Amino acid sequence: MTITLYGVYRSRATRNLWLLLETGTPFVLQPVIQAYRLAYPAAPDAPLNTSSPSFLALSPAGGIPVLQDGDLVLSESLAINLYLARTYGGDLGPRDAREDALMQQWTLWGATAVEPDAVGILYVHSEARAAGPDGQAEITSRSARLERPFRQLDAQFATTDWVIGGRFSVADINLAEIVRYATNQPGLVDGYPHLKAWLDRCQARPAFQQMWARRQAEPA
Repeated sequence: MTITLYGVYRSRATRNLWLLLETGTPFVLQPVIQAYRLAYPAAPDAPLNTSSPSFLALSPAGGIPVLQDGDLVLSESLAINLYLARTYGGDLGPRDAREDALMQQWTLWGATAVEPDAVGILYVHSEARAAGPDGQAEITSRSARLERPFRQLDAQFATTDWVIGGRFSVADINLAEIVRYATNQPGLVDGYPHLKAWLDRCQARPAFQQMWARRQAEPA
C-alpha cells in the first residue's frame, strides 16, 4: 500500500518529503493548503485545505502534514519523520534502542530549544516587519535566545560531521529543517562555523536539492 502524505511543500511537510526522497519510498502527495492562505477557504470551489470537512474527518486537529500508511494516520511532522525512518529509512533510522533514544532526544530538543525562536525570526521576515524597530527588537531577542543552543550545536559539529552514529540520519533532517528557519536572518547561522558547515552538508544532498526545487516551484 502506498503512503499518502497530506500537505504542500511550503509547510513543515518539507521534512517528510526530504526523508521520503532520501529513502526512495513510493508515496503520493495529496495537496492540502493551509486555510489561512485562502481568502475564502469554505467556498464551494476552494481547493482542499486544512478547514475542509473531508480533511478534518481525517485529521481533526486541522494541521499539515498528515501521513496515512495503511490504517495509521499520523500528524506532527517530526513524529512522522521518526516513524518513516524506523519503518522505511534503513540507516536513516535507528540501528538499536540507544540510537532510537538519541534520535528522539535530538528531535525533541530541536523542537523545544531551537524551533520557537527560529520560526519567530522567519515570521518577522515573512511579515515584512524586519525593517521596523519592533521587528528588529524581536530579532535581537530571539537571536539572543538561540545563542545557547547554537553554541551547543557548533561544539557538536566541531568533532563530528553528523548528529549521531557517524552517519547522516533522520536526526540530521529534523534538526536541519528546524535550523533552516533561522537562516532568514542574514549572518545569524554564519556566526557558528561548524553549525553552518553541517547545515551546508545537509542541504548539499541531492534529496534536499530535489525537495527544495519543488518547494520553490510551488506557488507562495
